[in-house]
Amino acid sequence: MAEQAILDSNFKNQYSLKSLSDITSPIQNDLDVFRDFFEEQTDTDIFLLNKIIEYLLRQKGKEIRPTLVFMTARMFGSVDRRSYIAATMIELLHTATLIHDDVVDDADKRRGFLSINKLWKNKAGVLLGDFLLSKGLLIALENREYDMLQILSGAVKNMSEGELRQLKTAKLFNMTEDRYFQIITEKTASLISACCECGATAAGASPEVIRTMKDVGMKIGIAFQIKDDLFDYGLDDIGKPKRNDIQERKVTLPLIKAFEKSSTMETIRIKRLMRKRKKSSRDVNRIVEFVHEKNGLLYAKESMEQYTNEALELLQTLPVSNGQDDFESLARFIINRKK
Repeated sequence: MAEQAILDSNFKNQYSLKSLSDITSPIQNDLDVFRDFFEEQTDTDIFLLNKIIEYLLRQKGKEIRPTLVFMTARMFGSVDRRSYIAATMIELLHTATLIHDDVVDDADKRRGFLSINKLWKNKAGVLLGDFLLSKGLLIALENREYDMLQILSGAVKNMSEGELRQLKTAKLFNMTEDRYFQIITEKTASLISACCECGATAAGASPEVIRTMKDVGMKIGIAFQIKDDLFDYGLDDIGKPKRNDIQERKVTLPLIKAFEKSSTMETIRIKRLMRKRKKSSRDVNRIVEFVHEKNGLLYAKESMEQYTNEALELLQTLPVSNGQDDFESLARFIINRKK
């Protein structure tokens, strides 16, 4: 357990960390305009749909993805209508995938609220997700943002393939480190990458800058998912079902690295526990203890930090005009957030 505390202390001493509200203060007005724009774009003449969307809008998350769009646009130009269109398309897509995930997982809550499928049943959840996804595509077509449409269509394809790849691997229980990184690149990092790519596109950046920001976003997205996977093996209450990945039998990077450092018999015993559909508290605690004993968190944290550093080194090669420090602070926040 001490390895986690040591790593957290070292990393916090190395960087002066800001709160998310401090980081987003330079684009706060842009976020306010975006929220109004998003609400306007999702307004319909269907009473039930409007009620569900109204409930959905109350569940405001950290807005990391629109923030990445605006911060990227600001580095290479300015935030304007094209930036709001990009952020709205991405947020619609992201929200649709969350709603569909809740239906598939039969989840009861999302961000502290009862989930859409819990309140309005699975059919309404699926249909709402479909509506949001189609609305995102239509916004691109109505505004002739064909480049952004291509970027986000690619992201949707990658996300779907990543989810299916993870589903197949979970059933076979043959997750490897290479396969893990392939899955999180597709299912999570591809959309984070699209945020940076669309932000640069909206600002009228050169093709070279757009390609590099795509790579920057991909690395930040990989770090983002590793951070999420670390939560399951942490010791703090992070406001969502604890040990969710373990209960759902998902093998992530901390466990993969722990297996590499364990004996054959230890690996067999832990895999036997992971395969159980119904795990007791004792089973879960043993898996968590195993990962800590084998320093699985240490490797995963180092990997997360490496991807973040590589992303920011790439950023240093670009002709940024404004806001680079804010973007870097956001990247640091992503891997140091508490939930």
